[in-house]
Amino acid sequence: MATNYVITIGRQFGSGGRYVGRLLAEKLGVPFYDKELLSEASKQSGICEEIFEDHDEKPTRSLLFSLVTGMQTHGDASSFYMDMPLNHKIFMAQFDAIRKIAGDGPCVIVGRCADYVLREDPNAVSVFIKADMKSKIERAVKYYGVEEGKAEDRIRKADKQRASYYNYYATATWGDVNNYDLIVDTGMLGVEGAVDLIVKFLELHTAHAHQ
Repeated sequence: MATNYVITIGRQFGSGGRYVGRLLAEKLGVPFYDKELLSEASKQSGICEEIFEDHDEKPTRSLLFSLVTGMQTHGDASSFYMDMPLNHKIFMAQFDAIRKIAGDGPCVIVGRCADYVLREDPNAVSVFIKADMKSKIERAVKYYGVEEGKAEDRIRKADKQRASYYNYYATATWGDVNNYDLIVDTGMLGVEGAVDLIVKFLELHTAHAHQ
């Protein structure tokens, strides 16, 4: 299926959201960005990629998002980022990378507040992937190597970290149904079923937009 949309995917830990995003991108024939986004942000900003990995989707209290949204890049990117606090640099570089990637054409972007960054983009479709705890534990044990007895605690901590990061930088609430165009439960549909549902949603959305 050809698409003009940039699909952003928020996800609970253990829901298979990253895998859903990768399969969706393959099915649509568009680029996929997860960790790849960090490479793009590193390339654009001149900041070492390892620094992005160390700060990836981790909350901080050292930055006011209101300051970020009011700033624009002018002139040389490296000199622009040089004068910022580190956490400010990391988020702003990712913010810019997401906007550039979306401007280059259809793609799938996982996490990193992409839905919020692109909330004014008419071609952006935001999806949130969830699942029941039993399904998330099974996936965490099978695919992530988490010990079964520790899986639920790991899942809750990971989701709390993602929520803190999102709620801080996006000044919105992670997982709030009002922030997303589509909520999909992989515990009920499975990963492949979730991909099929998203594709169908895009088809219906396209048809409705052309009415």
